[in-house]
Formats: sequence, C-alpha cells, structure tokens
Amino acid sequence: MNNKTKEITLVALLSIIIAISGTFKLPGLIPGTEFQMSAPIAIGICATFGFKKYITSGIIASFINLIMGTHTILNVVVAMVFRVVAGGIISYLGTGILIVSLVGPIGTFVGRLVMSFIVGTPLKALVIAATPGMIYTLLSSYSIYKVIKSIVEKTPYNNYVKYIEVG
Repeated sequence: MNNKTKEITLVALLSIIIAISGTFKLPGLIPGTEFQMSAPIAIGICATFGFKKYITSGIIASFINLIMGTHTILNVVVAMVFRVVAGGIISYLGTGILIVSLVGPIGTFVGRLVMSFIVGTPLKALVIAATPGMIYTLLSSYSIYKVIKSIVEKTPYNNYVKYIEVG
C-alpha cells in the first residue's frame, strides 16, 4: 500500500472511531450530566497521531454525525472548540501525563463557554452539568492514549505515531 493510500485509510479509520465513540454516552447520576466517550478517545488519537490528522478526522466525524442525525450544529460547534483547544495544547506542550490528562477538561470548559454565548445559558450551569464528564476524561485520557499508542506501534501504521512523550 503506498503512503498516500495508507494515510487516507488512517484518517478514515480515525474519523469513524471518533464519530462512533461520539454516539456512546455513559449516563450520569443527574439528567444532563452524561459522559461522551469520544473525549478521552479523541485526546488519545491527537496525542498519538498529531493535531493535523486529529483535526481532519474530527471534521469528517462531525459531518458523519450530522448526516446520521446523532449530532446537531451546536454539538458540532462545541466538539470543534474542544478539538481546537485540546489539540492545540497537545501540539504545543506535548504528551506528558499532566498535559494529556488536563486538556480534556480545559477543552470542555472552553466548549461550554462558547455554548453559553450561543444559547444564553449561564456558564456555571453548563460547567456543573459537564463536571462528571470532565472528571472521567481527566482520569481516563492518559491511559487511553497509552493504549492507542501501544496498539499503533505494533501495526503497519507505527511510523504515524507523532509525538515523543515529554514530561
């Protein structure tokens, strides 16, 4: 398989993983506090493959979710804010445990900030509802990143692992 075909296949696979994981939600104790599984998986993908492949895959995943009817335009806006913030931080600061663990909650907070401006809901209410998911993401992102990286290093895609772990 030539390099371009391999790269297109990788982006398509990552897009599907992000899109499908975005449809799974773990219920929270209080309505509205469910946890979307795609957050730590997306962080793991970004930390493993780099910002460019992550953001490209995320855009494609958003189109897939819109077409399937599993997300609205608001979901896509919040997801894209999350992706730019979390991915941007990883691309500048690396893949150390602290960075990979914290980018999810930071991206979620900024996404909720944008949502509060769009829908006119108080930021505090949106952040309180998102807090359980932020905690799950904080606790699981680094482990998921390590699993994704370990799996990819054993495949023909091992040369696509982007970042050398720092810190």
